[in-house]
Amino acid sequence: MKQKLVIIGNGMAGMKSVEELLSSSPEKFDITVFGAEPYGNYNRILLSPVLCGEKSIKDIMINDRQWYEDNNIILHAGPDKAVISIDRIRKVVVSKDGTQAHYDRLLISTGSKPFILPIPGNDLQGVIAFRDVYDVNTMLDYSKQKTHAVVLGGGLLGLEAANGLAKRGMQVTVVHSNAILLNRQLDSTAGYLLQQALERRGVRFKMPAKTLSLVDDGKGHVKAVLFADDSELPCDLFVMAIGIRPNIALAQSAGIHCEKGIVVSDTLQTYDPSIYAVGECIQHRGDTFGLVAPLFEQAKVCANHLCGHGVAQYKTLPSATKLKVTGINLFSLGEFNGDEHCEIILFSDPSAGVYKKLVIKNKHIIGLVLFGDTKDGAWYQSLLEQRTNIEDMRELLIFGQAYFQPNLATEV
Repeated sequence: MKQKLVIIGNGMAGMKSVEELLSSSPEKFDITVFGAEPYGNYNRILLSPVLCGEKSIKDIMINDRQWYEDNNIILHAGPDKAVISIDRIRKVVVSKDGTQAHYDRLLISTGSKPFILPIPGNDLQGVIAFRDVYDVNTMLDYSKQKTHAVVLGGGLLGLEAANGLAKRGMQVTVVHSNAILLNRQLDSTAGYLLQQALERRGVRFKMPAKTLSLVDDGKGHVKAVLFADDSELPCDLFVMAIGIRPNIALAQSAGIHCEKGIVVSDTLQTYDPSIYAVGECIQHRGDTFGLVAPLFEQAKVCANHLCGHGVAQYKTLPSATKLKVTGINLFSLGEFNGDEHCEIILFSDPSAGVYKKLVIKNKHIIGLVLFGDTKDGAWYQSLLEQRTNIEDMRELLIFGQAYFQPNLATEV
């Protein structure tokens, strides 16, 4: 008799777990999925190309509703199907409209929530996050009717939102609290090159800057942004893209142990052995997650244990940063700034817009930044992850993998 598996969350991490399960043990579970959005499973990281007009919502669907039917998966999707309680004694989950499902195994994949800056006016109309299809549709509607957009946050999401809105014809200003764009992923040189590239596309910047409040137009809609330096920007649309927080409220209400996220073991189990968790909602060995690569690796390990194989263990590895803006190539990984014990190998060609930086410590790559030419990013990443001794490669290392192909290195 099949066991009952319930998944709370119809996003990328949860559904990747299901795909792995179906691949290795398709007959083990009767599967029920609850999702708060009225769609199948879509690729959230491709929302930026949808905003830019390079893709449609249909293009970014990973599994449409027919896929669930074809795989005998019960899908409860929509706002009323959001799960509001977990009864761990009876092993039952209950959705907002009263739909119930019994589980033998439960997988929580509730993702994250955007952080909303606690300033006056953050509840005005025209103030949104950049998180889902609804947000993208809102931005597209504004771009057809309004002029001024202000994006708070010079991280990946903020810059992708700004680029998309600029391509849609809006006058866009990015507000960032740091003097360097992507300051958690880039050094000052690469950050400046990125800023120049985006300015050529029409995006403006105000940084470093502290946002004080949003101004009401008298009708409950945002009309301007006020800053600590007493300056002001006109604003029809204010997009907050300043980070995410694990969505753990449901788990907490069920008495599941949480800290910053839902605490899981190396097998992605919570403190309740019948409940697993993956994705942006979890905390593993003190870390939380926001990039897709670790989420997919978590899904593989989780599926391994749900199938009963029980041999895989999740290990956090450095995740590479890439910007989804067509024509701007950057790659960042690991400890890209280094410290006083590190050596730096640099290559810079400002006229070509190329900048490469490798951070070396104890004969190993521990971090890197590539801008303009990123073709060797995956190779450098493999050297970092495998802790390859690069001492004999040092002289030509900055020039990339091509210099280490058979017979070529000796010729050079």
